[in-house]
Amino acid sequence: MRFLLKACFLGLSFVAMNAPSLAASIEELSRLSGPEREKALIEGARAEGKVVMYSAMIENQALRPLKEAFKLKYPFIDVEFWRADTRDLINKTLAEVRARNVNVDVVEGGGVSQALLRANVLAPFALPEAQRLAPSMRDPRGYWVATRVSYFGMAYNTKMVSADEVPKTYADLLDPKWKGRMAWTAEAETGSATMFISFVRAWLGEEKAETYFRDLGKQDIANITASPREVVNKVMAGEYAIGLNIFLHHPIISAQQGAAVASQPMEPVLGNASVMVLAKDAPHPHSALLLMDFLISKEGQEVIRKADYFPADTTLEVEASVAKIVPAKSGLSMQFLSEEELYNSRSKSIDLQKKYFRRR
Repeated sequence: MRFLLKACFLGLSFVAMNAPSLAASIEELSRLSGPEREKALIEGARAEGKVVMYSAMIENQALRPLKEAFKLKYPFIDVEFWRADTRDLINKTLAEVRARNVNVDVVEGGGVSQALLRANVLAPFALPEAQRLAPSMRDPRGYWVATRVSYFGMAYNTKMVSADEVPKTYADLLDPKWKGRMAWTAEAETGSATMFISFVRAWLGEEKAETYFRDLGKQDIANITASPREVVNKVMAGEYAIGLNIFLHHPIISAQQGAAVASQPMEPVLGNASVMVLAKDAPHPHSALLLMDFLISKEGQEVIRKADYFPADTTLEVEASVAKIVPAKSGLSMQFLSEEELYNSRSKSIDLQKKYFRRR
């Protein structure tokens, strides 16, 4: 028995001494460039044969087309996606780390980076394609790169609100005639009341922002415990005349299908990027880096554009139907909130939400 235990100990020690840590291998891969990098990634990916991404993108709309396009390029890599909202993406990733059973390689969504970064479960990475993107679309420390951009504003029911009376500014929302007729999502990570509060604070400054919240709080905005998309659905159904801080492209898509709903951007337009991050203990690091390369390549960004999302590569043309909600296309100013700004402002914004908008 002592001999067997000693042999097992020696065997495990040999493996530990001769197998590089996963973090080190990712770091080494990130330092490679040119043909050497591509060759190393492809060889490693052939051995791994798989990549797993958790994402907030809609499955049929975006994830399946991305999988098909990626597999055409790398048929030897099996792609697994799991779709959920931001909070569930974070919780599932952290649960896997705690259980020491990490399945995920890449996590993608709005607001995913900071909670995972502070939990020390992410690895820095370098993507040559990322240099094409604007500086605001990539983390200088290398922990996240944007995949797509979202613009937020107002949705309104076109049968309940005429084009002439639609609120055009944030001040217009204070008109008493809108009291009790507006809704927003109370708890989502993106497109929520909390995000709106952080945006107004960044735009107006703390003193003016709190004055605005005091007045807006008198409007009895309904707190919906659901996604921003569901807020748009309730506006379409006539439950509310106006939905606040929704994704501006959602009403456009629904209107094209005959729904009585429209978008109204307000200046400045709130902009925010969804990003992708790499798990520190990613079981398929070579395949993960190839997937991340693909997602921000011209080819991958075009798939994202065709899926009715706004690509992080702003040089790509958007559909004419949604051009009016893109600040750069419509001549509107934008207040962009980064992952770090949203996370750092979150605690105080929740306090203000409880104070003025009765969040429970």
